Amino acid sequence: MRCEKDSIGEMFLPDDAYYGIQTERARQNFQVSGETIEQYPELIWCIAAIKKATAISNQQIGVLEPSIATAIIQAASEVMEGKMQGQFPLDPYQGGGGTSINMNINEVIANRANELLGGRIGDGLVDSNTHVNMGQSTNDVIPSAVNMTCFLYIEKLLKALSTIKKSLETKFQEFSDDIALARTCLQDALPVTRGQQFSGYLSFIERQINEIEKLKSTCLSIPLGATAVGTGLGAFPGYMEAIYHHLPGESGIPVVKKENFFDGLQNADGYLKISSTLKGLATGLSKMAKDFRLLSSGPRAGLRELALPPVQAGSSIMPGKVNPVIPEMMIQVSYQVYGNDQTITMAADNGELDINVWTPIIFKNLFVSFHLLTNAITIFTEKCLDGTKLIQENATEYAETSLSNATMLAALLGYKRATQIAEQAYLENTTILETVLKNNLLNELDAKQLLDPKIMTDYEKSSSLLLSFLQQNQFVGEHK
Repeated sequence: MRCEKDSIGEMFLPDDAYYGIQTERARQNFQVSGETIEQYPELIWCIAAIKKATAISNQQIGVLEPSIATAIIQAASEVMEGKMQGQFPLDPYQGGGGTSINMNINEVIANRANELLGGRIGDGLVDSNTHVNMGQSTNDVIPSAVNMTCFLYIEKLLKALSTIKKSLETKFQEFSDDIALARTCLQDALPVTRGQQFSGYLSFIERQINEIEKLKSTCLSIPLGATAVGTGLGAFPGYMEAIYHHLPGESGIPVVKKENFFDGLQNADGYLKISSTLKGLATGLSKMAKDFRLLSSGPRAGLRELALPPVQAGSSIMPGKVNPVIPEMMIQVSYQVYGNDQTITMAADNGELDINVWTPIIFKNLFVSFHLLTNAITIFTEKCLDGTKLIQENATEYAETSLSNATMLAALLGYKRATQIAEQAYLENTTILETVLKNNLLNELDAKQLLDPKIMTDYEKSSSLLLSFLQQNQFVGEHK
């Protein structure tokens, strides 16, 4: 064990712990969730990248001794390479706006740098505050790192969205000519093609990809250099220019200096914008999953229009039952994203005066939303969407027997007469086509053409057919 001191007193730490007294106090203070920040390796990587670029910058401007800078740079690189796993034991639920996280990484880098200089952990050749944290504050490091981490998460999410987009494009083509029945208010509506339905899902995903691409610019503007309150006090001349030159190169993330540092420390609306976009994505994914769940219901007493890939047994008591578990997973993930967004909204709203101290709960919920959506989209695509098949005979029957097919007649006879035909078909348990023929409203050839579900799905064909019938004066409706 080694003994370390701070302004509060002394504390013993294991000799092999690279973190120091500030980390250990925080570890003991915030044993809340049983989780640690090691669940967010991208965040640790981004903070280490900031420390590395800062050491390079401070050496360049002549305020950090080259040997110390070199040791910090090497230690930070090792953190980025994942060589310090197990040294970041802090619960994400903590006070102080992330000070504990910043100091945890400062201490690990400082103690590893001590070793690299020939000393031992805790020797003090490299100090966590004086050297590793030079020209920085938790208040500018943590929000900058969170922004950078969001950028990395966006890149991963976009890959998952690209995968589901390709799958939907395939299904759109595969189902383009297959007739189905649309439903509005869960009631029978007009015929559509299944491809048309899937085009709606595809268009939604394409729009979300565009929206999420736009978020990158929100992430790239960071307040590093603001230090504690936005004035930059504690940073040396030349630091600002140097850090924004070196950090993009060291991280591969093209960050830029935020135009107004005071805005950058006070306001968290950028995170709220990101979260809101994720929530919007979740709503469409949940809707798609719910549609799949409804359309695959059965196999005897449901809609049974889609056959989802069976992935596991569905009941501990009912033999042979298979549940739509992958769509149900996607729906639950969406619900969690909604809750995360509400938490982020409250945290963004409650920033006081010169900083928003609630960054830890903001990043925890943001990162969880990113992580869940990225994984869930991949699973939903691979284990559900890719293997989804049509049960075409059911879909065709529903389309042909829908009473809403009387809509075609309404354009010719008028709404009231078409309603009477629909009511008669309902009472006599016949189709609209059968009722039209029974009432001698059309000859069989014309009736089959006019009420062909495939024609009804095509605006050009249906509108031309209606115009042709009207011009031939075969019907005189109430609207003429």
